[in-house]
Amino acid sequence: MSTSIDDLFVHNRAWAAEMERERPGFFTALLAQQKPKYMWIGCSDSRVPANQITGLEPGEVFVHRNVANVVVPTDLNCLSTIQYAVDQLRVEHLMVVGHYGCGGVLAALEGTRVGLADNWIRHVTDVRDRHRDLIASIAPQWRHDVLCELNAIEQVVNVAQTTVMLDAWGRGQKVTLHGWCYGLKDGLINNLHMTVDSTEGLESLYKAAIAGVAAVQRQ
Repeated sequence: MSTSIDDLFVHNRAWAAEMERERPGFFTALLAQQKPKYMWIGCSDSRVPANQITGLEPGEVFVHRNVANVVVPTDLNCLSTIQYAVDQLRVEHLMVVGHYGCGGVLAALEGTRVGLADNWIRHVTDVRDRHRDLIASIAPQWRHDVLCELNAIEQVVNVAQTTVMLDAWGRGQKVTLHGWCYGLKDGLINNLHMTVDSTEGLESLYKAAIAGVAAVQRQ
């Protein structure tokens, strides 16, 4: 079914009315203050909605999204969002969530030109090149999945090395980073076991997570 812009307003009003009927005062409570415990850094893909996937309500998860869930030290948009979440909202968990079937990751894997976004996807291409031998050892039909997982793990490392996280951990703030990958085909989140709560042991955690990706029996 095709949907027009006007239909979106109709759907919005129907949704708002239904929410107020089912949960009187919902919007008033939501307006008061947001106190999310979670931050989600994910892909801009329209099939990966953070709240629905995790069963969280509006106001419970702070979200940043971009093509292929990339975190780089030159992206002030992403870093500012992380800083606000950590310093102001005091989130306790920050999840970097890739997803299987990611178009940006596929473009990096195959070296496909997509346009201006090639410059952004270059960050994922760097991940591909860093793990070239591991990816080559995987059966071709699984290489896309593997690079989606490797990319999520690498981006957790990038978050851990930001000044925001170094400062937060340095002052004793409890914030844990997680690397996950979401499955479009079954709706399930795959824990990549890249869980970081300090700068201690980052390298060993990283190596173990990469080894875990390599060890998965895929079929």
